[in-house]
Amino acid sequence: MTEFKQIIGRGTRVRDDYGKLYFSIIDYTGSATRLFADTAFDGEPSLISEQVVDEAGQVTKEEVTEPEDILDEGIVIDIKPPLITEPPTGESKRYYVDGGFVEVTAHLVYELDPDGKQLRVVKFTDYAAEKVRMLYPNAAEVQTLWADPIQRSEIIAKLEERGIDFDELAQSANQPDADPFDLLCHIAFNSPLRTRRERADRLRKDKKDFFDQFGPEAKAILNELLEKYAEHGTAQFVIPDVLKVPPISEHGNTLEIAAMFGGPERLRDAVNQMQTLLYAD
Repeated sequence: MTEFKQIIGRGTRVRDDYGKLYFSIIDYTGSATRLFADTAFDGEPSLISEQVVDEAGQVTKEEVTEPEDILDEGIVIDIKPPLITEPPTGESKRYYVDGGFVEVTAHLVYELDPDGKQLRVVKFTDYAAEKVRMLYPNAAEVQTLWADPIQRSEIIAKLEERGIDFDELAQSANQPDADPFDLLCHIAFNSPLRTRRERADRLRKDKKDFFDQFGPEAKAILNELLEKYAEHGTAQFVIPDVLKVPPISEHGNTLEIAAMFGGPERLRDAVNQMQTLLYAD
């Protein structure tokens, strides 16, 4: 209890010069809630005693008000220990406010150390950068693995296990158009940052021989896949799902589109080769 009082006392110190006007309690185990409710925190609740004294100074009447009966501006003060309740499981409400100005000042991550005793707060981008560097020693290794669709899926899965979502990371870094690979290497290794559009345009310009080896219809489909990537990301390379989405679906059904490449295997090889070239440098 003594240590808890010291912690709360430090937290409640106001520092106007630093803008510290409040503090947050992250109560993972409920211990802070229990200690606040403990009578040892501030002792037993005080009782209010009202006395009536006569002219001789003698007490003729005395009334003691119990804590639960005390009224403060019409509100009953409840001294019962607070209940720890789970957050609601239903869909959260979205509120709209007319006027005013709202912005996100920072995306933060609260992380416990390996012993589970010390809590630290870091920016989400810094947290993601640390996790990337822990998994991969340099940008070159990430590039080699990212160019392979299977290896890329493993990288994404490992980062998701650590709470890293690319949409959230792009929003936190204020880089919505950046390629996920470039964004990872930029925050983790300070590599140059490129957008998906820049990668797509560079591939078309520098690797014309790759596209020229295909017939007109197959070449058109590859260009449409590349355009979808520039707009929406690497999820657009998932075969055969993307073949069922306009404008690619307008070329025919899945089998008809695969036939333009010489069969399903050659279609997949072409798409995989395009992704490898996309991240060649």
